[in-house]
Amino acid sequence: MSELFLVPSPIGNLKEVSPRVIEVLNSVDYVACEDTRNTSKLLNLLGLNKRCVSCHEHNENMESDKIISSLLEGKNVAYLSDAGYPCISDPGSILVKKAIENNIKVTPLSGPNAFLNALVGSGIDSSHFLFYGFLDSKESKRESELEKLKYLPYTLIFYEAPHRINDTLKSMEKILGNRKITVARELTKLHEEFIRSDLASLNRGNSTFIGELVIIVDKYNEVEKNDFDDYLPKLELLLKAGYKLKDATSIISLLFNVNKNKLYKRVIKKD
Repeated sequence: MSELFLVPSPIGNLKEVSPRVIEVLNSVDYVACEDTRNTSKLLNLLGLNKRCVSCHEHNENMESDKIISSLLEGKNVAYLSDAGYPCISDPGSILVKKAIENNIKVTPLSGPNAFLNALVGSGIDSSHFLFYGFLDSKESKRESELEKLKYLPYTLIFYEAPHRINDTLKSMEKILGNRKITVARELTKLHEEFIRSDLASLNRGNSTFIGELVIIVDKYNEVEKNDFDDYLPKLELLLKAGYKLKDATSIISLLFNVNKNKLYKRVIKKD
């Protein structure tokens, strides 16, 4: 019976390749992968000589059909994405779905994963969490996505690229408020770093981040919603004194260090 193996690749440290991964890669008929150049380098470092075929986000639908055909002919195939697990913010899902539809055995191997490393090392509650992956690169869409996530009682996990990280952190503070946060970078590598802080502090620092990043954001606290009620009488005094709502919420925000956007929406909802 043919078999499709989902093989996690190192996220940085080559020593995290398990003996089972090497055994499977050595046994399959060929390797399908996100990028043949990166996978060929990995195979060479492991002392393996295997044919690689490309199956990435732009050709996965077409290439999956070819891979399924070879699996139905009795060949065994391994699929690798560039770093970490296939199908986790990476290609592979279409291939897996088609394999299952054709009653082909799918076997995932254990291995390195960036968001789990980041979560357990963050110091933020890991009992319940939501892995979201990448937010949209456009500010309006990114903030719309965050609006849908902000009241969830789960730790939130995101991937982000270094050239977008500062914009993303600003959007997070604007929509989610000043929550605890950990930014993990260069995981399993020589310069691995966990930056544990809060959104306001990171945004004031306007830090420069290098390498692929994982962002861990603390969950929404229900107390936070009720706390805004304490500021409503103060806000009403400012409104009676002639201040516009936008100006009044800005003043309360500065005086009491509360999120002006959330306070504004609390007032609108009350009315």
